[in-house]
Amino acid sequence: MKQYLAEMFSAAGDLSPETIMLRLLAAAVIGGCIYLSYRLSHVGSLYSQKFNVSLVALAVITTTVMIVIGNNIALSLGMVGALSIVRFRTAIKDSRDTVYIFWSIVVGICCGAGDYWVASIGSGVTFVVLLLFGHIRNDSRVLIIIRAARVNEGQIEALIFQHFSRRAVLRARNTTKDSVEFIFELTKKMVDAERRSGKNLTDELYAIGEIEYFNTVTQNDDISS
Repeated sequence: MKQYLAEMFSAAGDLSPETIMLRLLAAAVIGGCIYLSYRLSHVGSLYSQKFNVSLVALAVITTTVMIVIGNNIALSLGMVGALSIVRFRTAIKDSRDTVYIFWSIVVGICCGAGDYWVASIGSGVTFVVLLLFGHIRNDSRVLIIIRAARVNEGQIEALIFQHFSRRAVLRARNTTKDSVEFIFELTKKMVDAERRSGKNLTDELYAIGEIEYFNTVTQNDDISS
């Protein structure tokens, strides 16, 4: 029985328990750096504590898989086949999250193979890059939604294009027999420039008459599909 258990535990390779613990510990430590980087570069509703913890666990789990595979080609092919049936349905709120997932997997592969220098130096450079550029965000979009009498359709459209020097983008025009609804897309910079000019778009729109509503919606990185 003892011999059988010894053969079973040594089937994955010739690694000693100390080496296995060292690789897992290295993955956990570098995973902590990934955790810190994600925490520093994500703010507001974009930050997910559960996802951040999952990144550390992913690095350790990947290391474990690499230790099991070792140099066994047959086992590696079987592992790939087993993992290929997994389907992930978790929505990614931010494109940067994909970078962090890939980073955790690469750290796990490097630590599992014993390439600590590659994992450390690569993670250090990635940490600096994400720290410098992680706070860059897309320019906020502003949607102007106007519903009014259809007889004023031409006046409203002309007024919007005049205010924003024809840079407003008409995204939708919905009409009925008696009413029309416009959806214009602007950038936050265009709206700020219009405000600094001293013009009051709201007053000029309602001066046209028969305006049912005029709504402004700001879309930024905190609102994700």
